[in-house]
Amino acid sequence: MMRKCFLYVLAGMSFYAFNAVADKATLAGGCFWCMESDFEKLEGVTDVISGFTGGTLKNPTYQGNHAGHYEAVEITYDPEKISYRELLEYYWLNIDPFDARGQFCDKGPSYLSAIFVANENEKKIAEETKRKVVEQFPDKKVVTPVLMASTFYPIKGEESYHQDYYKTNPVRYKFYRWNCGRDQRLKDIWGDKATH
Repeated sequence: MMRKCFLYVLAGMSFYAFNAVADKATLAGGCFWCMESDFEKLEGVTDVISGFTGGTLKNPTYQGNHAGHYEAVEITYDPEKISYRELLEYYWLNIDPFDARGQFCDKGPSYLSAIFVANENEKKIAEETKRKVVEQFPDKKVVTPVLMASTFYPIKGEESYHQDYYKTNPVRYKFYRWNCGRDQRLKDIWGDKATH
């Protein structure tokens, strides 16, 4: 799902074209505060937005109805600096792929992990990265699905405080993350590969 923006600048008699390339990936990995924090660290990632996807309900909200939706992030990245495959390899190291009830201390359908793909190429890459995880853990069941992308609904309005929560509420965020046991569990699964 490549998006190209062209900006034309008239300088004297010359006409220049600057090509800015950006792509998007949608991933669910439990708490979107943590997913934002984890992915905004990556070089080549230009934006990470918290929201909901995967369900049929229109305009889901955090405090209201978001039944059928996953908490997810929409990641904007420069594929010339980081590839979709590299994003997914990093993604696996930041989730518990064996938890069929949620992620870490957060349980329930909206906290399940999932990779949302926009096309057949992304699906192929996602399935390949998943297969590597399955092969790495032959005695465990990897439950994270690869699903076709649907409408992504960013958190907005009065609930916008969820965006960049780890930046605007760093003490509360760190307290939540520690109490949720996220980093401890990631270390248990991935060892030195864990990103924290």
